[in-house]
Amino acid sequence: MTTPEFTSNRDNFCYRHPDRQSFVLCQRCMRTICPECQTQGPVGVICPECMKAQRKAESPAQRRARRQWGGGAMALGRGGKPVVTYVLLAVTSAIGLLQLLPGIGDAITGRLLFAAVYLYPDLSGYPFEPWRMLTSVFAHGGFIHLALNMLALWMLGQILEPMLGRIRYLALYLIAGFGGSVAVAVIDPTTATVGASGAIFGLMAALLIIGRHVGANVTGILVILAINFAFGFFVGGIAWQAHLGGAVVGALVALVFTRTRRREQRFWQIALLIVLTALLVVTTAVVPPLLILG
Repeated sequence: MTTPEFTSNRDNFCYRHPDRQSFVLCQRCMRTICPECQTQGPVGVICPECMKAQRKAESPAQRRARRQWGGGAMALGRGGKPVVTYVLLAVTSAIGLLQLLPGIGDAITGRLLFAAVYLYPDLSGYPFEPWRMLTSVFAHGGFIHLALNMLALWMLGQILEPMLGRIRYLALYLIAGFGGSVAVAVIDPTTATVGASGAIFGLMAALLIIGRHVGANVTGILVILAINFAFGFFVGGIAWQAHLGGAVVGALVALVFTRTRRREQRFWQIALLIVLTALLVVTTAVVPPLLILG
């Protein structure tokens, strides 16, 4: 039951529908709004008036992005909260922290890392474990490695997941991570690698391609991508091959997305992603075996 004090307080009712009780506040104006008046934002919800004001303040590039991506602009998107990003952060962080524990950390790393020898059992004597091409994306070589990649994932995911939608975003992340492993296998099959860097570089490259497609200023993204890629050549222990592979594959996935945005093109979008993944598998399968033993 409600008390007279409760019913007399207009803050307990939607400001647009005074007869509807609610306890949800607009994240911008902090006024109470009912479910009908709520639009999901990156954090919390936004009322119609604030949504209108926000769209009026959009830049031309942001306006074009919202139109072209079906409402999935930078702040508010078709996916609402970046749930996939949060799940990836949670899973990867949990595995990374387990890797730091004495006694079991090395064993976990050994089960998840990727090296090309696990793809060619007849030549290397190692078991055939191709799933390592993806499991390595969720393992890291130390706390700093984990923290930097998770920070980048959180920042990029806030933008890309609402824009692309959860399924497309997850596909981009996994295919780019897979592409990073393919590049390691092809360029330096003797290297063992862990880390989400290939997938992260894929996200950066995708943001560059999509941003350029909608007319946004992508100079800053390009500079960051170039600096991070060059960094891998000057610091030992960094698999720049994974960075390169992830960036190239992420850019290709983004190109597929930008060319197949309409609902009637969904079949071609899925088909092209399947073809791209198949090409990556074939590329790995035809790596000269002598490189593995050499």
